[in-house]
Amino acid sequence: MLTIDQTTYDAIIAHARRDHPDEACGVVAGPVGSDVPARFIPMLNAAMSPTFYEFDSGDLLKLYREMDDNDEEPVVIYHSHTATEAYPSRTDINLAGEPGAHYVLVSTRDGAHESGPVDFRSYRIVDGEVAEEEVRVVETYTDSSAADSEASDDTVTDEGSTQQKAEH
Repeated sequence: MLTIDQTTYDAIIAHARRDHPDEACGVVAGPVGSDVPARFIPMLNAAMSPTFYEFDSGDLLKLYREMDDNDEEPVVIYHSHTATEAYPSRTDINLAGEPGAHYVLVSTRDGAHESGPVDFRSYRIVDGEVAEEEVRVVETYTDSSAADSEASDDTVTDEGSTQQKAEH
């Protein structure tokens, strides 16, 4: 299960809407081993494409150096799909190189880039196998174990209301 704070959730959606009709992409880093997405890092889609995303290699190298210096790792790797559901394409699956990360997809199809609900879904992708997971949105993390807690009055389960996928 991905537990994500409301501010980061909203920032990912805003980035996807802002970059539409091109795919948006980015990372949410967190302390190594915590599974807590803490630092939102929107990235430039170097491909500038509505059907494909690509991190700029220089920006990605800089990001990984920063994460290493800060004892962080990519907890969430996200991108948007502009015309299809929020499900990983074959290209997404082939490029998924962080087995510990949550792969978030946001769909901005059918006018979702302007307003209304978007499809926001999370997956684990390991060795080409895709497993969808529940997304819990919380107001804030109360402590380092917030991602593991099962009950919270601030929790919103986002099942089915957010989906996305772009053909690559």
